[in-house]
Amino acid sequence: MSNVSLTPLFRRSIGFDRLNDLFDYAMQSDTPNYPPYNIEKTGDNHYRIVVATAGFVEKDLRINLENQVLTILGKPAEESTDSTIEFLHKGIARRSFKLSLRLDEHIEVQHADYENGLLKIDLQRIIPEEKLPRQIPIGRKANEQIDTPKNEQKETPKTE
Repeated sequence: MSNVSLTPLFRRSIGFDRLNDLFDYAMQSDTPNYPPYNIEKTGDNHYRIVVATAGFVEKDLRINLENQVLTILGKPAEESTDSTIEFLHKGIARRSFKLSLRLDEHIEVQHADYENGLLKIDLQRIIPEEKLPRQIPIGRKANEQIDTPKNEQKETPKTE
């Protein structure tokens, strides 16, 4: 596997040094193929993770969020082994799994639902007001108040 260097990208960005670590992690780890899952964008700031968990019941599943890592765990209840059953084909894998997904710092888990063998986790990007785009005034210090021009100031009515 080739080693990818992101050094040229860092010349035009500030504070993205952790991005290189994220790419290194993605290149080294094997992508899990069980259970199958989708990541859907349902709106500008809305996302959904859908995990196919055939053969599991709701109590066999757990969802944890720690340090912006969403972990979905599945551990099936022990099956009773019936010695009279002989599988000619066993295509439904009911094995334990651990699926971990890293979330952006402003992504919040809104809701989780389990129906018809599909675990659905709704996410939303909630950007704090101080992180929203804003215009930076030139030549003023941050604590100075910006005056409006005199012709735009509203006159306050005099009370007598």
